[in-house]
Amino acid sequence: MQKYSITIEKVYIANLPDTFVSQSLNSIHLVQGGIAGDLHFGLTKSAGTREKMYPRGTEILNRRQITVVSLEECQIIAERLGVKKLLPEWFGANLAISGFPNFTKLPAGSRILFPSGAGLLCEGENHPCTALASVIQGNFSDQSIQRKFVQQAMGLRGIIALVEREGVVHAGDDAEIWVM
Repeated sequence: MQKYSITIEKVYIANLPDTFVSQSLNSIHLVQGGIAGDLHFGLTKSAGTREKMYPRGTEILNRRQITVVSLEECQIIAERLGVKKLLPEWFGANLAISGFPNFTKLPAGSRILFPSGAGLLCEGENHPCTALASVIQGNFSDQSIQRKFVQQAMGLRGIIALVEREGVVHAGDDAEIWVM
């Protein structure tokens, strides 16, 4: 097991109707199930297109309670697309971190621990999708971005996680990644 230090640059909630785009906050309270009021909140969810092994609508464990992205990886995607920057809130992020190379490759089972004692369990890569590509495209006039986004963001989109231990996370917190 290895331990690394990161910085929580920003925290967000995706709580607006009809969009997964998130809103910046000063702090978030992680509870079992995620962030109360967030689009992805809940201990369970209905199976969808990402869980093709189950009939659509089957109740399953919600492994996608929290979305975490790396500012460094957002910048790499932006450079690949030829734009100045991509904002974490466009990704529906709950946390934007810095200081960990190849963050999206963080192995499932790794943990992110916060000063409050809160902990996240990494469930793996959050694959880019066409819905996100559409949000990104809406912020730029170059029509080729939407077509290129999924390919250029593969392996850089961040991770999904679930809340393993409750607590508060503040923008500016120093946190630890424990790689399993």
